[in-house]
Amino acid sequence: MDRRLFVRNSLLTGISATLLPLASCQPATLNKKASDGGVNPDELTIPQIQEMVKSGSLTYLSLTQIYLQRIQQIDKSGPKLNSVIELNPDALAMAGAMDQERKAGKLRGPLHGIPILIKDNIDSGDNMMTTAGSLALNGNIAKADAFVLKKLRDAGVVLLGKTNLSEWANFRSTRSASGWSSRGGQTHNPYLLDRSPCGSSSGSAVAVSANLCVVAVGTETDGSIACPASMNGVVGIKPTIGLVSRTGIIPISCSQDTSGPLARTVTDAAILLNAMTGMDPADGFTAKNVQPPQDYTKYLDANSLKGKRIGVEKSFLKHHEGIDSLLKNALVQLEQAGAKVIEVEFMAKTAEFGKAEQVRLETEFKDGLNKYLSTATTPLKSLKEVIGFNLKNESTVMPWFKQEIMESCELRGGIDGKEYLDANRRLESLKIFIDQLFQTNDLDALCGPATGTSWCNDLVNGDFWTGYGAYTPAAITGYPSITVPMGALNGLPLGLTFIGQAFTEPSLLAMGYAYEQKSANRRKPEFLPTLKV
Repeated sequence: MDRRLFVRNSLLTGISATLLPLASCQPATLNKKASDGGVNPDELTIPQIQEMVKSGSLTYLSLTQIYLQRIQQIDKSGPKLNSVIELNPDALAMAGAMDQERKAGKLRGPLHGIPILIKDNIDSGDNMMTTAGSLALNGNIAKADAFVLKKLRDAGVVLLGKTNLSEWANFRSTRSASGWSSRGGQTHNPYLLDRSPCGSSSGSAVAVSANLCVVAVGTETDGSIACPASMNGVVGIKPTIGLVSRTGIIPISCSQDTSGPLARTVTDAAILLNAMTGMDPADGFTAKNVQPPQDYTKYLDANSLKGKRIGVEKSFLKHHEGIDSLLKNALVQLEQAGAKVIEVEFMAKTAEFGKAEQVRLETEFKDGLNKYLSTATTPLKSLKEVIGFNLKNESTVMPWFKQEIMESCELRGGIDGKEYLDANRRLESLKIFIDQLFQTNDLDALCGPATGTSWCNDLVNGDFWTGYGAYTPAAITGYPSITVPMGALNGLPLGLTFIGQAFTEPSLLAMGYAYEQKSANRRKPEFLPTLKV
């Protein structure tokens, strides 16, 4: 994610993240054989599933069995995507209970009986661990569900398990490899298995793309939903800070953290977002929440781009010839759908805030993690103790890259310190700039490629960032974004990110839906071992 690029540039003087060498991509074994148990779950949507259950051609229990079987065949063997870090032993019982409720005339809503996965930094008050992918938290069984998971359970979801992620949500090292964790190993991109899935919500995006679940929950601080959504050909929503509670989620930043939906369609993402929003007394940011609409799907209109004014970052139009072509085609499609595209500049200004964002994230990570660990079941009760554990277990926890970011965080002062307060004041000026950009140009959204194309997995040198990242202004300001498939370059998906102002999710979802319907760019992965040449 871009936040690691900011940190890397600060800690490694003179080294550019975009110049790190790539390791050779190694071919992987491919096994396409997978039983579907009589129902093909590929690309099934939530409305389609509910219609099938209503007609009697499917039950929630049989659907859950199909997904569990696919996880064993595709994720654990076959292509071995390695996107699921732990299966829920209660999944079949949950599905059976949802069938019984429906038979008794109780239907909780659109998510009733829908099999989902959640990221392994979200507490679940059950038999599964919550570890952020780290062996340091092995055995951490949460005492209660995260607030957002409780809401999802109330909505009737069937929790299949938890997904792998970039360890500590990509906040351990400047040289980490997205999708790798010491507990879960390396997650693979389902389009080209030797390519990065991006992160940190790697497993959630991969599982959705590979049809191992219907929808999934990821988290984002700066790009951790948008980037994996882009590189795995799915839809990702990063909500406005304050729309979704963070209670019970292993934190990085109280100013920027949020969970959000990952889905194969904007409609499914909107349905999932409906059940995730709401005020939580334990999360002060939700106290500022504008009351969310009851149903985001009512805004999904294929004509929603008519009359909309969308600003595109002009530097993205002359960056990489292949991506430039995809972006220009997307802009043509936006205009054909009735939108007005205006060239603007916001990425150069955003880049000026890298150091201030680093101070904020590192300070809040130390403060937030210490608070989380103080009440967790793990014996490690502070960031300092986690760092010590990692050093004592270096060969298993840190075989490829170390923990420079964590060590830098431990040296930070508190959230009442001058450096932190100054950084936050500086970051407020980016929000002012973005608001003025919207006002001056009468914009409904900003847009640009979420990322460049996926790089080869490289545990030695880490991620190879390509200079894109349209999501970062939304991350720093706390504003919402939606990423929708924009097409593919040499078989590698890319996403188009739309950014709005605070609590403009209805408008963003509407525009994302209209673009999705116009472009129809989603293609299911084929689990190819490497790039065809």
